Amino acid sequence: MTKKSSKAAEKTAGAATPTPRATKTRGTKDHTVDDVQAARSPAEASVGRQVDAAHEGGEFNQLVNHHYLTEEQFKTVSETLQRNLATSINLYLKFKKYHWDIRGRFFRDLHLAYDEFIEEIFPSIDEQAERLVALGGSPKNAPEDLARYSVVKVPTETVRDARTQVADLVSDLSRVGKGYRDDSGTVDDAEDHATADMYNGYAATIDKIRWMLQAMMDDEQLN
Repeated sequence: MTKKSSKAAEKTAGAATPTPRATKTRGTKDHTVDDVQAARSPAEASVGRQVDAAHEGGEFNQLVNHHYLTEEQFKTVSETLQRNLATSINLYLKFKKYHWDIRGRFFRDLHLAYDEFIEEIFPSIDEQAERLVALGGSPKNAPEDLARYSVVKVPTETVRDARTQVADLVSDLSRVGKGYRDDSGTVDDAEDHATADMYNGYAATIDKIRWMLQAMMDDEQLN
């Protein structure tokens, strides 16, 4: 490389590197770095240390917080809300799967009953998600998240038999109902009595649906 071309390369490299801006001094119209750091909210100051929405930073998250819950209380409550949200979505999908696949003499009864039960369960999906958001969380609902958090598994195979479907749903509902009762006590201990009340209502709904499906299994002809 000639001396001329070498100098040209150095000039080009220098132009590509921006010159650092001088730090403004206090007392001017612009804030210093210290001023900006001091003005950050507790949520913004925690960026990189938390995964919930309240700690993501950014102008649209400046008012997001955990309300009256401490960090530890929020962690406890958010874990239950995320699990129950995923479970409710999967329960909805499972009822729909069986609603489409049912065959035999009980087709009409169960085809219609499944949709009636869905109508009672469906509102809880949005309510639980919005409760999580209201407390500073960010719901996860991608397919892999549902598989990870839900205690209900959506079948991938086709099940036509009425008794097999109903017995499977009764088993799921027993687990879901107990989960809501247990979680109600857990979040109540974390001083989130509002979420505890929600869970008590959901438990009653799940128990009623379970009872109705369990009663159908007393029919010896259910097949």
